[in-house]
Amino acid sequence: MPQSEVPRRELIGQRQAAGGRDRLPAGGLEFLALLARLLRRPRRGDRRLPLLWLVRSDTPDLMVPLRRFLSQGPRRRVPHAVLDADAPPGAGDVPALLRELHRQLSLEAFGAARLRFRHYPLADWLMHQSLSFGIDADDSRAALVRRLRDRRGPRTPEALPSGGDAVSIVSQVLLWLVRRAVPGVVFRAAVSGRVPVLGRHYNWFMRQQYLAPRQSVTFLGFAERLTAGWRDGEQPDQVNKLLLHAFLEDLRQAYRRRPWRPSDWRRTAYPALLLDHVAPGNVGGELVRLIGDVRTETGRNDPLLIVASGGQPPPELPEPHPLTEADEAYDEWAEALPEMRRLRRRAAWLVALRPDDTDTGPPSRGGIRPFSAPDPPWWSRRFLPAALCLVLLVVAGAWVGSRWGPGCHPSLGGGTVSVEVVASGECVGYSDSAAQVFNNDPGQDGLRTIQQRIFAQNRAAEEVWQRSDRRRPFLTLVYLGTLTGNRTRADEESYVSEREELEGMATAQYALLKESAGADGAALLRIVVANGGRQMSYADRAVAMLAELARDDPTVLGVVGLVESRTSTARALRELNRVGLPVLAPTLSADRMDANSRLYLQISAPNADQVEMVDAYAQQVLKVGEAHVFYTTLEGSSLTEDLYVNTLVEGLRQRFGARITRLDEWRTGQRLTGECGYPGLLFYAGRWTEFDGFLRALRECGANPPRHLVADDSANRYMANPGLRAAAPGNLPVTYVSKAALATCAALRTAQDRRDDARASFLSWIQADDLLDPPRCRPDTDYQVGERVSLAYDAAMMLVRAVESLAARLHHADPRQRWEPTSVNPVGVHAEVLRQNTGEGYRGVAGLIRFTPDSGEPIDKRLALMRVEQVPDVATAPVEVFRCGMADASSSAACGPA
Repeated sequence: MPQSEVPRRELIGQRQAAGGRDRLPAGGLEFLALLARLLRRPRRGDRRLPLLWLVRSDTPDLMVPLRRFLSQGPRRRVPHAVLDADAPPGAGDVPALLRELHRQLSLEAFGAARLRFRHYPLADWLMHQSLSFGIDADDSRAALVRRLRDRRGPRTPEALPSGGDAVSIVSQVLLWLVRRAVPGVVFRAAVSGRVPVLGRHYNWFMRQQYLAPRQSVTFLGFAERLTAGWRDGEQPDQVNKLLLHAFLEDLRQAYRRRPWRPSDWRRTAYPALLLDHVAPGNVGGELVRLIGDVRTETGRNDPLLIVASGGQPPPELPEPHPLTEADEAYDEWAEALPEMRRLRRRAAWLVALRPDDTDTGPPSRGGIRPFSAPDPPWWSRRFLPAALCLVLLVVAGAWVGSRWGPGCHPSLGGGTVSVEVVASGECVGYSDSAAQVFNNDPGQDGLRTIQQRIFAQNRAAEEVWQRSDRRRPFLTLVYLGTLTGNRTRADEESYVSEREELEGMATAQYALLKESAGADGAALLRIVVANGGRQMSYADRAVAMLAELARDDPTVLGVVGLVESRTSTARALRELNRVGLPVLAPTLSADRMDANSRLYLQISAPNADQVEMVDAYAQQVLKVGEAHVFYTTLEGSSLTEDLYVNTLVEGLRQRFGARITRLDEWRTGQRLTGECGYPGLLFYAGRWTEFDGFLRALRECGANPPRHLVADDSANRYMANPGLRAAAPGNLPVTYVSKAALATCAALRTAQDRRDDARASFLSWIQADDLLDPPRCRPDTDYQVGERVSLAYDAAMMLVRAVESLAARLHHADPRQRWEPTSVNPVGVHAEVLRQNTGEGYRGVAGLIRFTPDSGEPIDKRLALMRVEQVPDVATAPVEVFRCGMADASSSAACGPA
């Protein structure tokens, strides 16, 4: 089937009323079919478009139906212009024809975005400028520069600012100067051709071939040659070709297809020019000739389809083809075009067609369906960018929502932050700046306040280090804890342990900042706060982030915290061991936690020592032989997962043996009336979160409570919460295990009186106005210091002293040498801690800390039993009633009453 057969069928519409029919010459439908074929832009690539010359005859004129064919499309019309060479616009020359062609094609009247021109309007504008011959050349150039700049956007005159204070006047003057100077600088850069991005249309004039632009050196010189009067010395043919070349260049750029701009693909039909009454000697014939010459000389195609109608075609053309053979004529031309361009034939782009005079049949009188531009591809429709943006926003929002959330987002204002929202909705990761503060739950102001204090001290430590010319050792410790996930009331502080441990680390950081500015051997501490989620469930994810931090930051030398002894904590320890980061745990006490990491050091005594102390207390003080033991685990946990409760219960079972007459798991809501008046040891071996419910259950005993209620060290978290204690029975004394009885306010004051420098210094730090909120242990207040404050302080200072010791040895030859963070590594710091603490041990605030070379558990670490006669009475400090372990090197490790 011929290529035009399908378009031809499409052209024949329903038969119209007689008055609306177009009489076509023989072959008219074939010609319109060819025209539709040429106007329809291919989906890929572009085709070369000929100059179609229709030879007029006595048959019906084709130009009238051609106009209707192009201008009456039902949807998207073809961009087209109609010019009559017998009645040319303006001066009747080629520039005037181009000006009218530009006007018609620039209209937004074709159902698509209008064609935009940049090069042609500039060239035409320059040709309308007149520069006086009598003035100096520099003045002439300056005048042209002003006009060009004003053409880009006229400058509105602005008066110099006046009034206001000095700062206001200076700022207004600067703004006025910027507004005056910047446009001129940008324009000069654009016309200079030295800045690739700016002034590409100016640069085009210097790269094209007409009027020898390189002779002018700069665009401004070339522009002068185009102005009225100055161009009199140029060849008119070259000037016209430059105008035409600029016009066709604008069409080329308008029809470029760029993958990143879907709008470029909406132009599905080529623009057309209908040029009537063309003859080789008139302005129409001149325009046709120039278009052919420009296409041949530049070697570039353009998207303009030209249909010229006139008498005889140029003499250099071969015999015109009949309209009925329009398709064959085009195919022959397309095949011969490369060779004709190579030989630079003058009529290389022309295809002449004439009505078929031998066809004696009546002309076709069928209705002609006007041509419409094909629909653009679906992916270039106008709705698509908005739809894509919407989809991207939804996807990005879903991704951001799954990774971050309110109170959990990456840092936009500096600092080291890496966080994400996990499945439970918690914010897991780490932060060293106020850009990310963990936990925005009501009632947790204390936890947020101490984080903000640490982050402020981080900035201060960095500034002091820079002022010391980086001579002081600088290290980073990570606090890894459970900072989110607990169910709390608005008036309940649920993260007492974590807050106290952070306070302890902040105290160590504060103490180092108070060192003398000239103490080059004194270290400075930066603290990164990390969250492992409720029950350390996401500690593995947090550790993965910390591993990346340690790889990127050589100052990261250890981890403090971990809070709870669980299987998830054990996994985190194994991963931290693999990464090579030492861990100092202030309060972990499950037996053999050190089996998970060769770099693990425990500050508190293990559960085995706690069981031994409770047994000694039962026998030496209480004088009882029988015991009831109740244990609990948190909701969502189990005895297998909770290593603290598991090893504690197992230790009690092994130590007490048959003396334990009842060993049960207690759950919330379970009644304890069977324990009323019980004379033996009633031991609570569970988590602090259930201790409140356990005491409430014993309220039923009324005036007959159990005689000897003793709780494990987890209960001190409950005892540190005044809001929870208020609901406890007032006639039930509670004795509980303390890991830091040496660091209570009373013990610290006693140590200060006997000139114990370590504990006296610690007391002065926690009493300071600019550290803890509120300050602790002041004589005029009742604010006590939590036991985890001293434990975390000891953990941090042990690592700091090890780094200082290593730094002293490294800088022995030159104490003024700068500190190089890569000169020590985490494993070396761990070895130094062991070396320092294997002999006499580290004299910590909460007691002497000693390790054996093959264990991360301390030996003979001080433990105590604290007694509260009335739990709701938070104003009365607990009293130490029993102790085990060493307070310092001169004391005994034996258990006995306080």
